[in-house]
Amino acid sequence: MTTVGAYEAKTHLPALIERVEAGEEITITRHGTAVARLVPVDAPTAPATDTVVALLAARTGSRLGSEVRRLIEEGRA
Repeated sequence: MTTVGAYEAKTHLPALIERVEAGEEITITRHGTAVARLVPVDAPTAPATDTVVALLAARTGSRLGSEVRRLIEEGRA
């Protein structure tokens, strides 16, 4: 992962965006402290709830009930 300062990021934003489109992740720092990260939108990340549901279903060999699914979708479980 590449790190650039805030001033450099502002100055070279179009070039940084091209690099991110190509799959690179870039951390932006201010006075040496990370403050932001540029990542591709298409980065393959599964929501945590989907991962938990898949693991529980695989472990029990059954599907979760609709009440549990509703709570997970609301972000309460």
